[in-house]
Amino acid sequence: MSEANKPTTARYRPETRLVHSGTLRSEFGETSEALFLTQGFIYDSAEQCEARFKGEDPGFIYSRFSNPNISMFERRMIELEGAEAARATATGMAAVTTAILAPLRAGDHVVAAKAMFGSNRYVVEDLLPRYGIQSTLVDGLDLDQWQRAMRPNTKSCFLESPTNPTLDVLDIPAIAEIAHAAGARLIVDNVFATPIWQSPLALGADVVVYSATKHIDGQGRCLGGVVLSSEAFITEHIHTFVRQTGPSMSPFNAWVLLKGLETLAVRVRAQTISAAHVAEALANHPKISRLIYPGREDHPQAALVKKQMRAGSTLIGFEVRGGKAGAFRFLNALKLARISNNLGDAKSLVTHPATTTHQRLTPEARAELGISEGFIRFSVGLEHADDLIEDMQAALAEV
Repeated sequence: MSEANKPTTARYRPETRLVHSGTLRSEFGETSEALFLTQGFIYDSAEQCEARFKGEDPGFIYSRFSNPNISMFERRMIELEGAEAARATATGMAAVTTAILAPLRAGDHVVAAKAMFGSNRYVVEDLLPRYGIQSTLVDGLDLDQWQRAMRPNTKSCFLESPTNPTLDVLDIPAIAEIAHAAGARLIVDNVFATPIWQSPLALGADVVVYSATKHIDGQGRCLGGVVLSSEAFITEHIHTFVRQTGPSMSPFNAWVLLKGLETLAVRVRAQTISAAHVAEALANHPKISRLIYPGREDHPQAALVKKQMRAGSTLIGFEVRGGKAGAFRFLNALKLARISNNLGDAKSLVTHPATTTHQRLTPEARAELGISEGFIRFSVGLEHADDLIEDMQAALAEV
């Protein structure tokens, strides 16, 4: 185990951990973490090389599966999330796919909530069955459906909360209890809540995954993902899978993400405050037929939000009147917020899920999830809230 993987700041509050956790300094004593842009490492002797590969000598072997920058990023995420272990991946989808697929084998069964990112749904609904792994999709809000979907061969349950893009909030402790009673693990995609506002492991989940591309970077610079869980789960299922198949994070991206983590709490708080202001300003706008924001009293799961999350979200969902034509007129009239399928960025970004992130679903499947032709996902950035409100009101006037 390298120095970067030894606990050093776990006793501190999250903001402090985000700045100091996992730092591994070279002999030069640099202030900012150094970049280790190397493919491999040199050994003092053949005996040391042998011991390193056997796991008897701590240290790095090859950057596909061990590198100082990646270890620092993993350590910082471990201490932030309250996990025992973590493995970084090249992208958020690499993290999701690895967390779901790596522990499973033909004959196993997975239960997942229907409301999720389109690529996540592809993994569960289309990819797993190709390898003889059955899957069942349920209404994530209906605990009875979770209960009924469990089988003797159910090994994993998967959910997002809040969901993409309709911002439903699922009962993580209750679903974890159902999964554990059936002998299954619960995997939670915590991207929309961020580790600042929700801690799934503390709520009973077994595994947490992130697209670090989103809030963790937060400035649209690079891709990354991370899987966090117990030492046993990471060692038994994830480490070897990543080592042998190679969905690895690059050292440079790990360094960028370390810099992003230093400001994560500050950015997420500011974006959440602005999102609440924007939601309040637009809630009763005549051109909007429905608005969803987890921090509002009119959210369908408002009581659960207060119980499970420390604050709302940086994202808002709303339905523009006039269907696709109305939504497109609104999107094309915006001056500040930019059209993109990304989220969690310092710049405000808007997405039309029906034609982008969830376009592969049938119209019936989208309707079941509440993704209408007029539905917009709005990721609030770091601009002044009043400027965003004025921009959106002007764009709505064009609908």
